[in-house]
This record gives sequence, structure tokens and C-alpha cells, in this order.
Amino acid sequence: MMKSQSTLYERGILLIMKNNETLSRIVNFAHANSKELVRFLKFAVVGTLGAVIDFGTLNLLILALGFSKMLANTCSFTVAVISNFIWNRLWTFPESRDRPIAPQLLQFFLVNVGGLLLNQVIFLSLDAWVLGEAGALAAPMAALALNVGLAHYELAYNLSKAVATIIVLFWNFGANRLWTYRGI
Repeated sequence: MMKSQSTLYERGILLIMKNNETLSRIVNFAHANSKELVRFLKFAVVGTLGAVIDFGTLNLLILALGFSKMLANTCSFTVAVISNFIWNRLWTFPESRDRPIAPQLLQFFLVNVGGLLLNQVIFLSLDAWVLGEAGALAAPMAALALNVGLAHYELAYNLSKAVATIIVLFWNFGANRLWTYRGI
């Protein structure tokens, strides 16, 4: 084997070993934290239900009732948060039912107000400056909207909302786990 081929081969072996080591660390972390991983997955399932409620309400308020995007997003997010609180209390963190509901609801609400602010900033910014009709990606979004049979503005605000929802999922889980459901 020539020196350059040997070096490439050795680099390949080292890369595979490093990837296996990384995979091994991930598997060990998941195994050591399996209860928390299950909680996160349950939280994500509840969040998916909340997202369906959120998107459905958002589109109903904008398309059928003519609400502004900001007001519609506030209302839809609030309805989803109430659903998420109920289902997280019943299913994701059932031990939390041993605690008084009022302080827990207040903590959950405050965390989600932070989530709403983050959601609004991401949602409205992406819609206005990136994906919307005057955004940086307006031309490709318009073409994509035509291909999927939606108006540009509908596709833009729904994709903006999807990105905001995914980012806020991690904020909401982390903050609620550390504060609302601490010690459970």
C-alpha cells in the first residue's frame, strides 16, 4: 500500500472508531437516563397534540375569522398550553398530581409565557423577513407554495410556526423539568 492510501485508510479507521465511541456514549447516556428520555418522548407526544391544536386554531382564526397573525398566534398558543398542562400532569408527570394544582399551573403558565415570547419572535421574524412575501426566501417559497397548492402567505406562516414550535419544545421541556416538575 502506498503511503497516501495507508494514511487515508488509517483516517477512515479512526473516523469509524470515533463514530462508534460517540454512538456508544449516546447509547450509554440514553440507558443511564432512560426514565428521563421516556418523559421527554411523552412530553413530545403531548406537544404534538398541542401543535395540532395550535396550528388548527391558528389557521381557523386567521383564515376563517380574519384575526391578525400576532393575535391568532397568542390565542392558539394559549389553547395549546392549557391542553399540554392537562396532559403533562396526567400522563408525562403523573407524580405531579400529588402536588397542589394552582402553584404548578402558575409555574407552567410562566414558563410558557417565556415560550410564547420566544415563539412570537421566531414566528413573526421568519414570516416577515425570511419566508414571507417580502422575505429573503420569498421567490423559492412562492414556487413551493404553487407546487403544493397553497397561497404563499399560508405556507410561509405555517412553516414559520413549525420552526418556532420545534425550538420552543426544547425551552418548554427544559424549563418545566427544572422548575415546574422539579424533584419528580
